[in-house]
Amino acid sequence: MRKAKIKRITKEVNIELELKLDGKGEYKVESGIGFLNHMLSLFAKHGLFDLKLKARGDLDVDLHHTNEDIGITLGEAFYKALGKRKKIERFGTGFVCMDEALVRCIVDLSGRSFLKVKPKNIPTPKVTYSYSHFKQFLKAFTDHAKINLHLDILEGEDLHHILEASFKALALALKEASRINPRKKGLPTTKGKLD
Repeated sequence: MRKAKIKRITKEVNIELELKLDGKGEYKVESGIGFLNHMLSLFAKHGLFDLKLKARGDLDVDLHHTNEDIGITLGEAFYKALGKRKKIERFGTGFVCMDEALVRCIVDLSGRSFLKVKPKNIPTPKVTYSYSHFKQFLKAFTDHAKINLHLDILEGEDLHHILEASFKALALALKEASRINPRKKGLPTTKGKLD
């Protein structure tokens, strides 16, 4: 069973997270951030990951600590659940459109973290969850999952549509990359080690 349970407790947050890679897309998400709950729920649904998350953070200060630390915790869980990574596809892509938004996500479960998001900035109106929050979450997730992630927002005007398409595209790419391929032998690399 490729699954992980992670707890993260600091002076700013208290997070408990359970992730099962080969799940049914079942979720129970309580982050304290309504929009992030929505994004993580659809991430689990479309990635067919089972996800349980309960987070309490210093939201009276702002969203930053809770948002980033959930990214850290989810990344750690994903890395741990992958285990030795034998027979995984390793590479994955996801394309998602949502109304006017169109997003492409490409991942490599290489053991090396790298994040590239285009465009760097999107002017957004005053919203609870901003494009900056989204990028902070992705950076924390990518660093701790130790994956290479390229996310290209090809079209979009509405921030909700852009971010929803992005989370769905990420889910599809990770589902494909983490899939076990019985035809493969050992690690998906010619150098004998992923990192």
